[in-house]
Amino acid sequence: MAIDITQFLQTFYEESFEGLEIMETGLLSLDSGNAESEVINDIFRAAHSIKGGSGTFGLNAVANFTHILESLLDEMRDGRRQVTKEGVNLLLESVDCLREMLTASKEGAELDTQRIGDVHGRLEAMWGKSEAAAVVADNGNASNASTEQDAVDGWTIKFSPFSYILKTGNEPARMFKELRGLGKLSVSVITDKVPDFSELDPDECFLGWTLMLEGEIERSAIEEVFSWIEEDCDLEITPVVSNSQSIEQVPDNAPASSAGAAATPRAGASGGSESASIRVGIDKVDSVINLVGELVITQSMLSTTGEAYPLLKAGLAQLERNTRELQEQVMRMRMLPVSFVFNRFPRLVHDISQKLDKKIELKMSGEQTELDKTVIEKVTDPLVHLIRNSLDHGIEMPADRVAAGKPETGTVWLNAYHKGGNIIIEVKDDGKGIDKAVILEKAIERGLVDPGVTLDDDQILNMVFQPGFSTAKEVSDLSGRGVGMDVVRRNIVSLGGHVEISSVKGEGSTITVRLPLTLAILDGQTVEVGEENYIVPIVSIVESTQIKSEMLNYVAGKGETFMLRDEYLPVIRLYELFNSKPKHTDLTKGLLVVVEGEGKKIGLFVDDLLGQQQVVIKSLETNYKKVDGISGATILGNGSVALILDVPGLVRLSQQNSKNRLKLSA
Repeated sequence: MAIDITQFLQTFYEESFEGLEIMETGLLSLDSGNAESEVINDIFRAAHSIKGGSGTFGLNAVANFTHILESLLDEMRDGRRQVTKEGVNLLLESVDCLREMLTASKEGAELDTQRIGDVHGRLEAMWGKSEAAAVVADNGNASNASTEQDAVDGWTIKFSPFSYILKTGNEPARMFKELRGLGKLSVSVITDKVPDFSELDPDECFLGWTLMLEGEIERSAIEEVFSWIEEDCDLEITPVVSNSQSIEQVPDNAPASSAGAAATPRAGASGGSESASIRVGIDKVDSVINLVGELVITQSMLSTTGEAYPLLKAGLAQLERNTRELQEQVMRMRMLPVSFVFNRFPRLVHDISQKLDKKIELKMSGEQTELDKTVIEKVTDPLVHLIRNSLDHGIEMPADRVAAGKPETGTVWLNAYHKGGNIIIEVKDDGKGIDKAVILEKAIERGLVDPGVTLDDDQILNMVFQPGFSTAKEVSDLSGRGVGMDVVRRNIVSLGGHVEISSVKGEGSTITVRLPLTLAILDGQTVEVGEENYIVPIVSIVESTQIKSEMLNYVAGKGETFMLRDEYLPVIRLYELFNSKPKHTDLTKGLLVVVEGEGKKIGLFVDDLLGQQQVVIKSLETNYKKVDGISGATILGNGSVALILDVPGLVRLSQQNSKNRLKLSA
C-alpha cells in the first residue's frame, strides 16, 4: 500500500524554517578567511536536509536552488573556498530567497521566478569564479593542460548604474544592444532600489541588471562597452566556466537519501535516542488551557461553599494547591524562550549597519527567558521598530563616534529578564542619546505643547510616542515618516504592557518594555459599582484615593476633574458609562481609582474596592461582541460574571468625550 507522504509536509516546512534559522545564525558568525569547521558543518547539514526533503516532496525548484548553495558550502568546509564578506552577504540573501520560496510553496502562492533567477545566477557566478581559479597553478601561472580542459563559455555581468546615469546622456538599453552584437544575451532586471510610486523621479535610474552573455568572447570587448560609464556604476564581470568533469544534478524525483552526499553526523548525536520533545498543535494546547481555566473557576466556587465543613475545607485547600500547580504547568506548555524573537536581530543589525555604513555590535542576554507564545508573536514588530531606531537614530557614524571620544564600533544591548510577575525587555545603545531640546521644539512647533510650558524630562521624552511625531530631517526607508513609536506603544499597551524611555545626551538611550508573562491569566483588582463588579488590571493602577470637595473642579472642554499632586486628571463615572445604578453619586463618598493607559492618567469613580485576585480571562469579542472600554470577562468564585476593564480604551473614551465637549462649547 502506497504511503501518502503529504501528511508529513507540514513537519517538513517547520523543520526547514528551523534549518534556515540555523543557516542564518551560522553565516552571521563567520569571519573572513578560513571558517570554523563546526559552524560550516552546521550550515551545510541544514542546507542538505532542506535539499533532500524538498526533492522528496516534489519541490524541485527549492531542491535545485539549494543544490548550488550546498556546492558552495561544501567548498568552504573543505577549505577550497575562503570566506569573504561578499560571499556571506550573498549566502544570507540566498537564505532569504529560500525562505520566500518555502513560504510561497506552503501557502500555494506563485514563486518569484525573477528574484530566484537573479540570486541563483549570482550563486552560479560565484561558483564559476572558484572553478576558474582552479586552472591557476600553485606558482601563480596558468596551466596549459587545465586551460585546454576548462574553457570560458560566456560571462555573467552584474550592472548597477548610479541613480544619475540618465542625466549624463547614457542609456543602458544602447549598451545591451552592443552586447547582443557580441553573443547571445539574456537580461534579468533588479528592482530592489525602486521606491514607492510617490517618490519616483523620472530623471533618475533605480534599476540594475544581471546579464548572461553566451559565447567565446574576450573580456576586453565587454569592458569596452562599459568604458564610458565605468565610474558611474557598479560593475562585475564574471566568467562562466565549463569543464569535462560531471557536476551532480538533482533529479526531479530525487529521494532525500540520494540528494547529494550524506552529511557527517555531529559527534555524540544518536539516531536511535528518544526525542526530548514532541510537536503538539497549538489548538490542542489552548483547549487544555481552557479546561484548566474552568477547573480553576470551579475550585474557586467550591471554596466559598465549603467553609462550614472543616473536612471539606481541608480537601478544598488541597484541591486549590493541586489546581494552581496544574495551571502553572499547563501554562508553561505555551511558554517559549524569547530567543524566538531575539534570533532575528543579529541579521537585522548586520543588514542595516551595512546599509547605513556604520559599525555596530549587538549584544544579547536573557534569551532563555520564557514568555507566552501569543505575547512573543505580538511583541516582535514593536521590538523591530525599537532596534531600527537605535541603529538609525541612536548610533553615530564611525567618524562622529571617534570625534566624540567613543569607540568606532557602537553597541546595542538587548536584554530580557523576569521581575515581579512580568518580563522586562531592555533595548539600550551607547549612541548620541535623545536631545530633549529638539524634542520640545518640535512638540511646540506641532502644537502639542504651549510655548512657555515647563515639562520634566519624562514628559518631554514621552512626546516621541505621539502619532506622527518625528525629528528626522530626511525621510528614508528606515525612519522619518512619523510612524513607529506610537505604534510601538499602542501594540505593547494592547498586551497589557508598558514602555518607558530614559536617555542621556551623548551617552545613549534605554527603552524598557514591561510585559505580562501570559494573556490567559490576569492579576486584577475587583471594584464595586452599584450591584456590578468589575476587574481593573493591577498593572494599570497607579493608586486609589478618597477625594475631598476642594480637590474637584470643572474644566471647560474637559468636564469633571480632580487635582492630584498639581495635576488635573479627568474623572470617569463608571456607572454612567455602563448604565448601572450606583450606591453613591457624590464623588466625595466613593473612591477614585487612578489608572494609566497610553501615557495618560484618569480617575475611575467606584463605590468600593473588594480585593485582589488572579482571574482567568475569557474573550468577550469571541463569545459576544466587542464593547468599548471592556477587554474581556471572567467568572468569580460566587459564579457571577465580572467584566475586565480596558484601561487604554477608557482613556481614549475620556479623550473623545473631551473633544465632544469642546465642539459643543464652540
